[in-house]
Amino acid sequence: MSLFLPMWLLAAAFADDSQQRIEQLEKRIALLEERLRQLEAGKAPAAALAPRPAVTPAAIATPVESAAAESRSPVSGYMDFHFNKDRVEQSPGVLDFHRFVLLFGHSFTNRIKFWSELEIEHAFVEGREEKGELELEQAYLDFLVKPWLNFRGGMLLTPVGLINERHEPPAFNGVERPFVDTVIVPSTWFESGAGVHGDLGRGLAYKLYAMAPLDATGFDAGEGLRGGRQKGFQSITERPAVTGRLEYRGVPRLSLGASFWRGRTGFDLLSVNPRVRVFEFDGRYSFSRFDFRGQFAHTGVSQAGELNRALQRRTGVNPNVARAMRGFYWESAARVLPRRWPHELALFWRYENFDTQHRMPDGFLPLKQFDRTAHVFGATYYPEPDVALKFDYTILRTRSQLFGSLHTVNLGMGWWF
Repeated sequence: MSLFLPMWLLAAAFADDSQQRIEQLEKRIALLEERLRQLEAGKAPAAALAPRPAVTPAAIATPVESAAAESRSPVSGYMDFHFNKDRVEQSPGVLDFHRFVLLFGHSFTNRIKFWSELEIEHAFVEGREEKGELELEQAYLDFLVKPWLNFRGGMLLTPVGLINERHEPPAFNGVERPFVDTVIVPSTWFESGAGVHGDLGRGLAYKLYAMAPLDATGFDAGEGLRGGRQKGFQSITERPAVTGRLEYRGVPRLSLGASFWRGRTGFDLLSVNPRVRVFEFDGRYSFSRFDFRGQFAHTGVSQAGELNRALQRRTGVNPNVARAMRGFYWESAARVLPRRWPHELALFWRYENFDTQHRMPDGFLPLKQFDRTAHVFGATYYPEPDVALKFDYTILRTRSQLFGSLHTVNLGMGWWF
């Protein structure tokens, strides 16, 4: 870049045939080269640093996960405002300022960086009642050694799935996050831990962490593993869980990923210590004005029968935890406004299939109301790449004859900065 700018600017100066113009340009070139040297040395002031990359419907780059992005924005954040109405029950609609999130970062040096994420859910927090949440979802230090080997420790997002690490509202279609990324992969999933990450070259990047495990006493039939998240609150860690992700971005507009989580979860039980295995793979691709994404996730719970009996003895209620849960979805989107327009409108459709009772242990029957499918279709309007106005219509069905379809209309606004 330092060679290209002088050549281009000098050519313009000669075209102008002005000696005074040449002298002015040479001064500007010297100033630019000095600023480049400052950037390379990590000494540039925060105001001179590049802004975070913009999010568009076709964006494959991650919003805040890269070390470069973390160091560039000392203060950032995102917000999520929803309106939800059930069409079948004719119940009143619900307005909810769902999330208010602030992210803070700091670069101690060009090799030691800090990033954090503090979230308020449902506008306020009141004791232990189900009124809201105040969560510290990320707070970690990065020690950058080599492009292929860096160390990270603190409160970490589990690197599983498309949404768990990339859950800013402009980064996905639909007012609510996908069901698969809420139930089968229990986002937002975060825990205390440490590990390594890096760029292996040729489009490959990886993360590998040891983290506090899930708590099997919180598993249930309807939401699977979700209730087992310890969320970093005095997390009991008899044996750390291991989790990791490998991503490929070697082809323009294509991203492929695979991730896993594995750990023992029965530290609070005397007679059983189930091992949980989560495996997931996903892909995103953009072609011309069309965007596609898909994901498959599978969860296995060993000793599920013994776990159900142990929890029934403790609480008097059988949680009917399955030994296998799985879910997948496919989403297609088309950007329909002319390219010359400064705004963007994406029309999308997503099909989801998710079953938290996919395979049951011996002696337990599946609850069919938790074998579900969903059709979500709607539009996302981007008046600016970091602001999303959303609409969707969701049809949720179960395989149980006792439960009818759930039709909801959802409106939302989401933005990040």
